[in-house]
Amino acid sequence: MPLLKKWTDGGATWGIWQVTESFDELADSFCDAGAWRAEMMALGSPVRRMERTAVRVLLRELTGSELIISHHPSGKPYVEGASFLISVSHTKGYVAIGIHPTREPGIDIEQYGERVNRVASRFMHPTELSACEGADHSTCLYMLLLHWSAKETLYKIIGCEEVDFSEHLRIHAFRLQQSGTFAAEEYRTEHPQRFTVHYLTHPDFVCTWALK
Repeated sequence: MPLLKKWTDGGATWGIWQVTESFDELADSFCDAGAWRAEMMALGSPVRRMERTAVRVLLRELTGSELIISHHPSGKPYVEGASFLISVSHTKGYVAIGIHPTREPGIDIEQYGERVNRVASRFMHPTELSACEGADHSTCLYMLLLHWSAKETLYKIIGCEEVDFSEHLRIHAFRLQQSGTFAAEEYRTEHPQRFTVHYLTHPDFVCTWALK
């Protein structure tokens, strides 16, 4: 089972799973395989079935227990019968989770690719676009993806609707490395908050995470 990375930071446990198994292989690993398979088949979408199942497998890897993730009407995930808080993300071939006993975690994973270029103006503030000035194509893509991923992470943490990613979420300038941190701020809530966002880059994806 390909647990790509598991780590602790800020009292939270984080993990990334590379999904190479089939749905049947993952589903059959659960004690309640029959019931789980029936529930997943009702979803209809093979992609959603795989994502939900891989996330549950990763949660078991992080906690040692076979737990069930449900969702509030807003779509925010929670773990049935558990007191800890959880954040979930997935992209093509990978899922990621963060859990913390008391603080709101946020994690996001984004596939490396060109699509982010087409939507950059929707989530990048003009002051942030300077991050790509003079950078080569690959570096610029990673910078754009990290800005997008970090803002998705912050959006999950602050839990507000009608968030303008360009105006309400701001990433401070940083120098791209394989992994590191950068500062970020949100201006959507009554009392703006500052965050330290951790990140890593990979040939297939970028991942960002933070705590409230």
